[in-house]
Amino acid sequence: MASGESPIVETTNGPIKGLKVRETFVFKGVPYGASTAGDRRFRAPVPPERWSEVRDATEYGPSTVQRKRFVDPYVAPEPGAKPQPPMPMSEDCLILNVFTRGLGDGKKRPVMLWLHGGGFRTGVSSTYASDGVRLTERGDVVLVSINHRLNVYGFLHLLDLCGPDFDGSGQAGQLDIILALQWVRDNIEAFGGDPDNVTLFGVSGGGRKITQLLGMPEARGLLHRGIIQSGAHPRGVPRDRANDFSERFLARMGIKPSEISRLQHMPIEELHAGLYGWLDAESDRESGFGGGLLSPVVDGVHIPDHAFDPVASPHAAGVPIIIGTTRHEMGTFMARLPDEYANIDEARLLEEARPVLGDRAEAVIEVTRKNRPGSTPYDLLVALASEDRRQLSLQVAERHAAAGNPTYFYQFAWETNYQNGLVRAGHGLDTTLCFDNPDGRPMTGTDPSRFDIAALMSETWIAFARSGDPNHEGLPLWEQFNAETRHQMVLDLPPHAETDWDSPERLAWADVKVNLPFEGPAFVGAFAAD
Repeated sequence: MASGESPIVETTNGPIKGLKVRETFVFKGVPYGASTAGDRRFRAPVPPERWSEVRDATEYGPSTVQRKRFVDPYVAPEPGAKPQPPMPMSEDCLILNVFTRGLGDGKKRPVMLWLHGGGFRTGVSSTYASDGVRLTERGDVVLVSINHRLNVYGFLHLLDLCGPDFDGSGQAGQLDIILALQWVRDNIEAFGGDPDNVTLFGVSGGGRKITQLLGMPEARGLLHRGIIQSGAHPRGVPRDRANDFSERFLARMGIKPSEISRLQHMPIEELHAGLYGWLDAESDRESGFGGGLLSPVVDGVHIPDHAFDPVASPHAAGVPIIIGTTRHEMGTFMARLPDEYANIDEARLLEEARPVLGDRAEAVIEVTRKNRPGSTPYDLLVALASEDRRQLSLQVAERHAAAGNPTYFYQFAWETNYQNGLVRAGHGLDTTLCFDNPDGRPMTGTDPSRFDIAALMSETWIAFARSGDPNHEGLPLWEQFNAETRHQMVLDLPPHAETDWDSPERLAWADVKVNLPFEGPAFVGAFAAD
C-alpha cells in the first residue's frame, strides 16, 4: 500500500519501502533469491530468507560478479548530472527492480520484464537506458528488471563431474531468471500487475536469454510473450563441450572434482586470475574457449534440447514473439575504430569478406550492393558482418512460425548521427528507445527525431505486451511472419511494412556457414561477441 512519498508493499519475503518518482512508484534492489556465495556458488538458486522489518528498496543493488566492475557509460536524465561511478559487485546479486503507477489498486497491468544485454558474460539492469519511469508513464505497465548470474558463476557445468548437488550449474543464470519470474507470479499483483500477462524483452544477450527460456520446461506458464532484439540463440552448449570446458578449467586451477568446495570458496580475485588468464591465453578462438562455452548448457533436463534447432521447442508453444535485428548491427562496433574501417576501399572490403565467403565473396558483395543502393564499402562491410545475427533471428522466426506460433519480424532502421553517423542503425541503439528514454545513451545522438522513434518503439512494445499483437495506430498493418510471405515491419520514421524483403541477400548467402553458436568462424572476429 502506498504511503505518501515512501510507499510500502508487503511481499512474500517481507515488507519493502520504495520511493515515488513523479507519478511512478519505484522499488530497487529487492531480493528474489538468496546469496550465491560460498556453498551456493555454481548451484541452482533458492529464495531468500524472509525478513520482518521494513526493508529499504530505494537504491539499486550490486551487479553480479563479472570480469570488470560495470560502469554505466550513459548520460543521466538530469542535465549536468555526473556519470555513474563503477557499480559494486557481489555474489548476493539476485535482485530486481519494480516500476509501477499503481499499488494495491486492483488493476491488472501488463508486466514487462527486462533482461539486460552483455551476452551471458557481462551486464546489469540498473542503467540510465533501462530506467522504467518513462515507460510506465507512457503505457501504464509494470516494469521489472533483474540481475542474475553470468559467466563462470552462471554457466559452469559441473553436474557430470561433481554430482547431483550441482544439478543446474550449467543453467544457473537461466534458473535465476526463472526464480525471478516465480517472484513476479507470486508478488506482482501487489504492484498493480497481472501475473498472467508477463512479457520478457531484451536486447542482444537479453534476447539470447529469452530464446533459451523458451526451450526450458520450468519457464512454461511464467512468460507469456517475448521480444527478442538482436539476440537470437537457437542452440545451447552441447553437454560434451560443456564437460570438456569444465574439465580443462578445473585442471587449469589445480582442482580435482572431489575438491570442488575449494573453487566455491576461492576468493573472486583468485578465481578470475585463473579463469581469464587461461581464456586470454587460449588461441583456438573457433573452439569457443574465449568464454562462449560459459552459456546455457543442453543437459537434457533443465534444457532438454536446443531451443530452436532443428525445430522450435514444444515448450515455446503458444507464446507470441517479436524478433528482429537492427539494419546495421556491427556499425556500433566498427564505429569505435574509424581509422581502421570508415574509409576502407573495395580491395579491403573483399579482403575482409573472403575468409567466410570464399570464392563467392565478390558475388555476394554485388548482390548486397544492388540491394542497398548508395552503399559505401564501409556500409557493405557492416552489412556483411551483421549477417550472422540476421540469419540466426530468421532461423528462430521461421521455426517458431512453422510450429503455428504468432511471430512478428522487424528490422530497426532509424539511423543516429552519433560518431559522425558511422553507427548507422547499429547494435543496441534500440535499447534505450524501447524504454522511451531517447537520451538514455549518448549513441542516440542529437537529432530531434530521436524522441519520435523512442515514442514509436515504446508504444509498439507496450501494445504487444497488452495483447500479444504489436499493431497500434502509429503503425501500418504488421502481419505475422511466415516462410512464404516473409512479412516484416521496418521500424523507422515513418515505419513501413515489407513482404519477401530479404530474398536477394538471403539467397546469395545460401549454404554459407555463418557464425552459428559453437560452429564455424565469426565473420569479423573482433566484433563477434555481444
